[in-house]
Amino acid sequence: MSTEPRITISRIAAEAGVSVPTVSKVVNGHPDVADKTRARVEELIRKFGYRRRADQRSQRSRLLELMFHEIESTWALEIIRGVESVARENGMSVVLAESSGRHTPAHDWLESVLTRRPVGIVSVCSDLTAGQLAKLRARDIPLVVIDPAGQPGPETPSVGATNRQGGLTATRHLLDLGHRRIAVIGGPDGVLCSRARMDGYRTALEGAGQAFDPALVRRGDFHPRSGYRQLTSLLALPDRPTAVFAGSDLQALGVYEAARDAGLRIPQDLSVIGFDDLPLAGWLTPELTTIRQPLRQMAAAGARLAISLAQGRVPDSHRIELATSLVVRDSTAPPAGHLPSRTLSGGPR
Repeated sequence: MSTEPRITISRIAAEAGVSVPTVSKVVNGHPDVADKTRARVEELIRKFGYRRRADQRSQRSRLLELMFHEIESTWALEIIRGVESVARENGMSVVLAESSGRHTPAHDWLESVLTRRPVGIVSVCSDLTAGQLAKLRARDIPLVVIDPAGQPGPETPSVGATNRQGGLTATRHLLDLGHRRIAVIGGPDGVLCSRARMDGYRTALEGAGQAFDPALVRRGDFHPRSGYRQLTSLLALPDRPTAVFAGSDLQALGVYEAARDAGLRIPQDLSVIGFDDLPLAGWLTPELTTIRQPLRQMAAAGARLAISLAQGRVPDSHRIELATSLVVRDSTAPPAGHLPSRTLSGGPR
């Protein structure tokens, strides 16, 4: 058993040469502290590993912080609904924040969080700095990341979907229909889920004995405009693809528009498969074949985990992955003149 004395606010104050109330203001996120003093206190908090006492944790507000890198689509709405349902069950309210498209939130967001003192934070597609994580740990504000942008550290719980398996399943579906020229429009290369889906695409091709062709690979940003732009580029190839795996349903929406502008019919001239299974997938014409990831359940799992951590419970695992599944609709079919094969792709369906 350790005999080291507990790190207290009084000791931090003595080391920093400031008063106890000043350290308390820094710990609680109050703005009326000089920048140099705040920086010195924060450095000592990280150095000594100061953590808020259990009785101080009970003074937190009944707020659950939900932070997105951007809120622009029904994808975000599904996440909001999942988190809000868990917050409501626990008598809490949800605070929404956005980091204006940046995966690493700005300093002012963290300072406002320290002032609000939420029960916990559910962060979507984010990648916080080591300093930001240390500040949250010092205040015992648990953080759970949904679809982390980068590889989360061992101390950061995260929730995601089986993205690699989803990419594998999507590509196998097209292979089994008889397609060989299969293009992929992925998301940003720096985002973990995007890389996993791309890896599943490559694995499916290799398993079917199909050569990976870099000319059929495009990167987008998961939004319709990039789907439109990247398919237009793919259709300019001398040997155009007969099928496209879009890394998101929103990119698939852009693919639909680009195909129609090029005079192509879906699925007769071009099969399209998406990823997410957003409500819009069933409203497109033809209805979109896609990979379903359970967004609301992912969000609810993240919220429950954050609340559980705030209550001092240790999770069984710091990484939760929920299963993806294939939803076959009308946007995929065998290429013209081909009959579907059920054995080419190999492996379990």
